[in-house]
Amino acid sequence: MSAPLAYRAGVLQLDGTPLAPLAAEHGTPLYVYAAGEMRRRLSRLEAAFAPTRPLFCYALKANPTLAVVATLARAGAGADVVSGGELARARAAGVAPDRIVFAGVGKSRDEIEQGLAAGILQFNVESLEELRLVDAVAAERGVTAPVALRLNPDVAATTHDKIATGRRHDKFGIGAERLGEVLALVRGLDHVRVVGLHCHIGSQIAVVEDFERAYRRMVELYRFVRGEGLPLERLNLGGGFGIRYADERELDVEAFAAMARGVTAELGCGLVFEPGRFLVAAAGVLLSRILLVKSGSDGRRFVVLDAGMNTLLRPALYGAVHPVHPLRHAADDAVDVVDVVGPICESGDVFVRDVPLARARAGELVAFANAGAYGAVMASDYNSRGRAGEILVEGGRSAVVKPPRPPAALFADEAVPTWLEPAPTAGS
Repeated sequence: MSAPLAYRAGVLQLDGTPLAPLAAEHGTPLYVYAAGEMRRRLSRLEAAFAPTRPLFCYALKANPTLAVVATLARAGAGADVVSGGELARARAAGVAPDRIVFAGVGKSRDEIEQGLAAGILQFNVESLEELRLVDAVAAERGVTAPVALRLNPDVAATTHDKIATGRRHDKFGIGAERLGEVLALVRGLDHVRVVGLHCHIGSQIAVVEDFERAYRRMVELYRFVRGEGLPLERLNLGGGFGIRYADERELDVEAFAAMARGVTAELGCGLVFEPGRFLVAAAGVLLSRILLVKSGSDGRRFVVLDAGMNTLLRPALYGAVHPVHPLRHAADDAVDVVDVVGPICESGDVFVRDVPLARARAGELVAFANAGAYGAVMASDYNSRGRAGEILVEGGRSAVVKPPRPPAALFADEAVPTWLEPAPTAGS
């Protein structure tokens, strides 16, 4: 069980806050986030890197809820955004523009204008085509755009294929073999200023040596670019720090920091990292109620929840496993081996198979651990089942930071063309 999630007197609590009363008050499905755990994880990163003092830019794609972003911003984090919408969220949550990096392989003209208008720290530029576009947009505004060149170090990280981003065939970054071509282009552009280099090799990585191979390559490239006369200021080494969901290894933060400090020590430049999942995943849970327990023809038992792949997509998308726990627990509880599934009309709507679960009966509540990242943000309106609410807890306090959206709200902004009116009446 993750550190902030624990039983006390048989009641499951998140960072000291009992979860069952929240489900009773606000209904299910329901996401609950612990602000204290987010801050503790950011503090751990900062302590591991002391006295280097890198800029840690929280990757909003993991969880962009304003209260989450604001919690980390108040604790000293910047923001890593990958869209104009995320940039707007970061600013609304109070992140200073000079602590925002704008990443992403496909930025529109409007998004580049938005970043320039805000005065962000840098654009992480991923192609020659993007360099030209940033220069053109900056020229129209009469400004100079700060950019970091995202280079692809061709490192295959130990992670899921769909979240590996640093291999030669991945869509991300500029191949290092094209660096000479990039520098030639940069010298002919008047409205971009190369302030650094950037890389990101994937997500959910726990092997320090994977990062080290990428970072050593980036140090070589940094020295080369600086030797070519570009006065670089910083090296942005991305994120992807792995956590433990079930039986995975969690990144050894202290060993990782010692490696990163050692590899980059002689450069004398500023460092930027972009942690997302590492800061928020373990700080969140998804609460759900058991609708029924169904007996299958082969003796298999299905625990059917009111949450499904529309609420938490990661198990269906990646085969990810989120440990599931009953909200009440007693030593003499009967434990059944079951499949925990959702109500969605898809065979892929399965959270976990053959898992021991106590209190597997209708009406009981369960919690999925480590749901603070890529949970609510990846939810959909599929089957028109409504969206889960989101709660922030700290020190015994709780607040609704995003109310649930009932099914009617999902289509409140839709319209029926006039040629289809009047609507048919019952019995017509």
